[in-house]
Amino acid sequence: MFFSFDGIDGTGKSTQMQLFADFLREAGHDVLTCRDPGGTILGERLREILLHKAEIPLSGRAEMLLYMASRAQLVEEVIRPAVEAGRVVVCDRFLLANVVYQGHAGGLDAEDLWQVGAVATAGTQPDLTFVLDMPVEAAVQRMNRQLDRMESRGQDFMERVRQGFLREAAGRPNIVVVDADRDIPTIQAEIRAIAESRWPTVAGVANQESQA
Repeated sequence: MFFSFDGIDGTGKSTQMQLFADFLREAGHDVLTCRDPGGTILGERLREILLHKAEIPLSGRAEMLLYMASRAQLVEEVIRPAVEAGRVVVCDRFLLANVVYQGHAGGLDAEDLWQVGAVATAGTQPDLTFVLDMPVEAAVQRMNRQLDRMESRGQDFMERVRQGFLREAAGRPNIVVVDADRDIPTIQAEIRAIAESRWPTVAGVANQESQA
């Protein structure tokens, strides 16, 4: 199985992803966590350029292609081998983020990005993507740290990103929106319930047997 977590910054995405990975491990699964961009030597170098080198000019198209390059290496080197070995992969962002940030919010054609992404990943897609959603104003209040290149583009950009996530989720059954403007345990309980409703085995063999 392959899961990803996405959403605008400040929604608690990383926290919920780690709690979900811990839940899967406790259920007996061999879990691999990774992040996109990043996760490989190439990916981490590209991540530094994409998020922390504001002095390097990047057009929207060049930016998109660098994300795709990082993702292509991540799939070949990390994700596909793990899935083929029977591990569960949980990734912090994936192709959907490219479609939303550079497409819906950045002005590139979203469908073009899905097509480029299909080539970059050789068709590899998460079985399920959790989009953590909350009003932009509430998310911004949580971001009490130095902002990266994407986060520095302002609330109007973030609102376009948010609406892009919601539009994509509305048309794709493997993307589910979770209300992130609640307490951490409640959000995590919903994430686990959604995953279990689609794949009962995520809760572990022992739990299945106890319910038989």
